[in-house]
Parts: sequence; C-alpha cells; structure tokens
Amino acid sequence: MALSSLLLISGCGSSGGSGGDAKATASVTAGFPVTIDNCGVRTTYDRPPSRVVTIHQHPAELMLALGLEDRMVGTAFPDSAVLPKLKNGYEAIPELAEREPSFEKVLDAEPDFVYGGYGSAFAENEGRSREAFADAGIDTYLNREYCGKKRVTMKDTYDEIRTIGTVFGVPDRADELVADLEGRVAKAADKVQSEPKLSVFVYDSGDKSAFTAGGKSLGTELIRLAGGENVFADLDDVFGDVSWEQVVERRPEVIAVYDYAGAGSVEEKKKFLLSQPALADVPAIRNKRFVVLPLTATLVGIRSAYAVEDLARGLHPESFR
Repeated sequence: MALSSLLLISGCGSSGGSGGDAKATASVTAGFPVTIDNCGVRTTYDRPPSRVVTIHQHPAELMLALGLEDRMVGTAFPDSAVLPKLKNGYEAIPELAEREPSFEKVLDAEPDFVYGGYGSAFAENEGRSREAFADAGIDTYLNREYCGKKRVTMKDTYDEIRTIGTVFGVPDRADELVADLEGRVAKAADKVQSEPKLSVFVYDSGDKSAFTAGGKSLGTELIRLAGGENVFADLDDVFGDVSWEQVVERRPEVIAVYDYAGAGSVEEKKKFLLSQPALADVPAIRNKRFVVLPLTATLVGIRSAYAVEDLARGLHPESFR
C-alpha cells in the first residue's frame, strides 16, 4: 500500500528521455524527488538514475522495453535468448559477466543504480550486498519477486514496470507498456476460456527428485491464464522439490519444460523424462506433450505476458487455428 501511494504521488514525472542537454534533464526531473520502498530499502531519488547496471536478463529487458537503453552501461547473466525486438538494443550494451559480476567489476562501470533480477544479484557472501553498494554511493533495486515469500501474480509484473517507470521519470511509458501486456494476456486468455483445463507439471530440473514450480510462483498463474492447472499448485512455495511418485500420482497431461542456461538443454530434459520407466503411464509422457518456456518468461518482467500466449498455444493449439 505504501508503494501504491508513492506511485500515485510520483505520477507527475515526465515521460521524456534522459537527453544530454540541460533542458531535457530539467524536463525529466520535474516530478522529483520520489521515494520508493523496495524489499525493506527506502530510497529517495532526486533525479532519475543515468548509469545503470542490470544483473540478470529480465531487468535488462524491462529497461529496454521502457526505452531506457541510453541509461544502461552494463548487463550481466543472460540466461536465454533475448526477446527478438529487444535484441539489437541488448547487444549494444556491454556485458560485464556471463554470470553475476564481482563487486569490483560493477564498480568499474561507474553506475549510479544497480537493478538485480534474482536475490543473488546482491549476495552478501560474494561482496555484492545492497549495503556495500550504498556505501559506494550507488542505489540498488531488487525485483519484487525476491522481496519475500508470497504468491507472485501478474499484478507484480505490472507493479514492477510502473515502479521502474517512476524511478526513471517515464511513468507514461510504463503505463503504455502495461496496457500492451495486459492486452496480450487478455487476448490469449479469452481464446482458451471455454476449453477444458489441462493438468500441467512444470519440470525445471532434477533427477533424484523433480524441482518444480509451486503455488506461489508466477508460473502457476501463467498456466491458469493459459487454460491449465499446475498439478503442484498446493506446494506452498515459489519452487520446491517433489518426488517422482507424486508426479505419477497426479498424472499431468502436459509437461512445461523450463529452459535456461546451466541446467541441461531442453532436448536433454525431454530425453531424461521419456526414458524413466516409472513415468511411462503418465499421460504427458505417453503422448509426448511438452511445452517449452524460457525461464526468463516465467519471472516478474515483460516476458511473462508473452508466456501466457505461448503456453495457451501449447495447451490448446486448436484455439489458435
């Protein structure tokens, strides 16, 4: 609620870019200062950040979708193919590291703002705590999905976009982007509204047990909007391990395979699942029904709206013919 109030107060910020001349800067900062509470860290911005490092892919894509590439001085940890329409912009920004960069590497880019996608962006044991950045005079922001254990929904995606729009003085752009994404979700959901709900098992990784999306994950809502039901929606966490016996008992009709670097290829995951004798009678395995989603598309960021359509097409292809 505090954040909502801050967003309302901050709504007068200009939607102009950061431009190099004084006139453009004055226009952008007209709605400032603004104060944002993020994961227990309260920050007052006297002006929009101008030199930004993003750690993890989904914050970078969100920034690019808001037209903020001129503020970005570094990215890190790409874990899947970038959304095609953002590819050129993304590749024009220096990549600081294949995974999370060191604290010193981030400092070398001379940022005034670091935007992290996962909690590991600000890992204290690796010297990248938010306090360490604050001591260096650098503001930080962590994707709201990692602020604490609660159920994540599409509203979190829309709120994330609007908050970043406020921080960077582009609330109009944020509102336009949210409207576009809401339209995408509604269009896909409408197409499958009358279809029977299909049971879906999310396979992230694992061999001795299955690491899957629980009821608090955004993935569960994406599946619901796409005309399905997560068979482990009762798992009281964002992600968790379940036994293969539980998977067999719940008899999913479709398996959603999460695709990301470092966890084996999609084909390797499919081959593993199809080779397990214990799973042979599971409908999804018997019928070889798989839907592939980039992990990035299941996180709080702009890709989640696209994931609803991709999932809906995979679950109910007849509705899109």
